[in-house]
Amino acid sequence: MSTEMKMKKKSVSEWVKSGDPWVWLNAGAVAISVIMVVGLLLLIAVRGLGHFWPADVVESHYALPGEPEYNLVAERVESVEVPAAQLREAGIAIPDNHQLMQRTLMKTGNRDVYGSDFRWVIDEYLTETKRPEMMFTAERREWGNLYGYLKAVKEDGTIVSETADLEPTDSALATWNAFEKSIERAARIFDEIHVIEKKDIGKINYALERIRLEQRRLELEGKLTPAAEADLAAERSQYDEEYKGLQQSLIDLYAQINRDTFIVQVMDGTEHEMPVAKIVHAFRPNAMSVGQKMGFYFTKVWEFLSDEPREANTEGGVFPAIFGTVMMVLLMTVLVTPFGVVAAVYLREYAAQGWVTRTIRIAVNNLAGVPSIVYGVFGLGFFIYFLGSGIDQAFFPEALPSPTFGTGGLMWASITLALLTVPVVIVATEEGLSRIPRNVREGSLALGATKFETLWRVVLPMASPAIMTGVILAVARAAGEVAPLMLVGVVKLAPSLPLDGNYPYIHLDQKFMHLGFHIYDVGFQSPNVEAARPLVYATALLLVIVIALLNLSAVTIRNHLREKYKSLEM
Repeated sequence: MSTEMKMKKKSVSEWVKSGDPWVWLNAGAVAISVIMVVGLLLLIAVRGLGHFWPADVVESHYALPGEPEYNLVAERVESVEVPAAQLREAGIAIPDNHQLMQRTLMKTGNRDVYGSDFRWVIDEYLTETKRPEMMFTAERREWGNLYGYLKAVKEDGTIVSETADLEPTDSALATWNAFEKSIERAARIFDEIHVIEKKDIGKINYALERIRLEQRRLELEGKLTPAAEADLAAERSQYDEEYKGLQQSLIDLYAQINRDTFIVQVMDGTEHEMPVAKIVHAFRPNAMSVGQKMGFYFTKVWEFLSDEPREANTEGGVFPAIFGTVMMVLLMTVLVTPFGVVAAVYLREYAAQGWVTRTIRIAVNNLAGVPSIVYGVFGLGFFIYFLGSGIDQAFFPEALPSPTFGTGGLMWASITLALLTVPVVIVATEEGLSRIPRNVREGSLALGATKFETLWRVVLPMASPAIMTGVILAVARAAGEVAPLMLVGVVKLAPSLPLDGNYPYIHLDQKFMHLGFHIYDVGFQSPNVEAARPLVYATALLLVIVIALLNLSAVTIRNHLREKYKSLEM
């Protein structure tokens, strides 16, 4: 028996020494990590993408014990089970035989009518629940969603279609068709207004500001002659005339868009008259088929990707944030790659490998672990307050005291993140250079090439996959950073994109929006937390997708370079 025990112990010890337990342990850890990451992504995807689905609207009677009954019209958001004791402590008379109660968060909308658009209800006290086909949901440009029954449509105060029915009768459907046509008309006019205000008038304002700065510059230089002043005045008057014409066009368009109104009956039975111009979409979810809901769903997802935000970023799209994130990462990449590669080449190929170089390497490695907010403070103090103010005084004195580069902007944000990620590029590039065989360099030098030619034509091409690895790591870190950007240029809502049709086309001094900061703002600074929560998930998923696409692009380039210069390794 003792011999068998010894053999068993010996076999276990041999199994441990073989390394198999560590292989299984690592495999298990990797599997658990993958499951956690996939689970997190699925959670974000379900919570975020589910927000765009046109949910049914229910109508119920609701009354808590000892309280009057009222009519409830809302979307179901989520349900949770809560202890009955907790509800009793909140003052709700729950019978003693109940231990758990199901509570549902209902989106009632109509914030301008009721003051809030979410409320919790206890499912047990919901009665006579139904899904009326004529109940409609309207997404508005302000005040959130509107739920109710359509009663009438007006043009210039005159009723053009009305109904008293709450069921899909001929009159109710005719009124709904008139309402849809009115919304389509208002949307076309709104697009015209948007083009005039954002593009045409924006271009004129930019030109007028350029004339003002030119006049101020001539004043400071003492060159503002009567002839130059007359030329500027003539140019300004030309733009003023264009502005007056556009202003008159806007007055006419606003008169047209405000022509139509509609009357809606909300859940308490009262009727309210509202402008059609404030409606973005109106639909009857209870009457939509699965195919219609799918079409509406993809329309909403596209709007989320392509539109501007509204309602304190809790509604609308995130296109400015996507654009700002991608543009900042591209500029950061353009800045960090040459500086990181040059620094790595110097440290590996030219610097004497003594204690000074070793100290520099230690400092570079330590810089990779410095908290990002420290880089933000450095960017604010050095880049903005020191360099930016100096640039303003030297090159833009006519704009002072309004800062041009002496405030946060796209350029300073990109440079700050380039400084944040340059240690990653240096380390990755050095690793790539160290793996290149010495005989490759010696062979190039033996054939008469100079050291620079050897670096440029042989060493760097062979190290390019490692360089791209560093760039990939830099992009992955920079795209998700938020803390430093809060100090050096990101804003809650940017009035325009940093890339437009006005010279010099790329405005590096402008502030911009960023997906990471958008998540922070919507999640923690929104006045309507319940309405903002789904957008936090959707924006987080979008940020992950953007980072993945940027990384996949860099990986594709790296693989191409690896195949292209593979022959040099032979």
